[in-house]
Amino acid sequence: MITKRIIPCLDVRDGRVVKGVNFEGLRDVSSPVELGKYYSDAGADELVFYDITASFEGRKLFTDILTEVARQIFIPLTVGGGINTVDDFDRVLKCGADKVSVNSGAIRNPDLINAAAEKYGNQCVVLSVDAKRVDGSYHVFLNGGRIDTGMDALEWIRDGVKRGAGEVVLNSIDTDGVKQGFDLEMLAAVNQLVKVPVIASGGAGSIEDFVTLFHEIPDISAGLAASIFHFGEVKIEDLKARLQAEGIPVRR
Repeated sequence: MITKRIIPCLDVRDGRVVKGVNFEGLRDVSSPVELGKYYSDAGADELVFYDITASFEGRKLFTDILTEVARQIFIPLTVGGGINTVDDFDRVLKCGADKVSVNSGAIRNPDLINAAAEKYGNQCVVLSVDAKRVDGSYHVFLNGGRIDTGMDALEWIRDGVKRGAGEVVLNSIDTDGVKQGFDLEMLAAVNQLVKVPVIASGGAGSIEDFVTLFHEIPDISAGLAASIFHFGEVKIEDLKARLQAEGIPVRR
């Protein structure tokens, strides 16, 4: 079993970290700079920073806050939101990001994945997919879960990895913020489909949910969560200690 990564996620809107349920009802949490430093010091393996309204508002990602977050942390940083061109990759990487997450921009222009992977390497390109069940299949959604593209999520993920994405973050809209556990069915389907690392996102409500995730899908690479970490419901140190006690390898 590969060493598992625990990844807090900062959903940033108007310079503040926010959190909602099923991608709706967002409420203010904290400063991304303060939270980022806290997680870096608290033992997180990586940090994800999403400017969640950049694509919807048709603008570029806010780089001033991102630059300050990158200065404060000492763990890998993945950044997404409003990434539509290779120049956007360049701009974000120069701010201190280690990896760049593409979602809406890659759906509109799939060749972006190819171009970015060729220029920066597969390890730098993360395909983030917001998926939800529709009529018995998994559909890809755009703009923070606002628009159903009608695209089959499994086919899109397969194509994205073939184009050069070196990692997949699967965000289940069905379980996002509900705190009833990760979407194991959807995650298992994706994990069997591709050979690159898959990160589970959406649904974590307790330490037990991570234990279940890694036991049920031993090859899954990482678990990502937001609110349970933001609101102090689960401490990363306690989570890693429990996983280790369960025989699940983690970085300490």
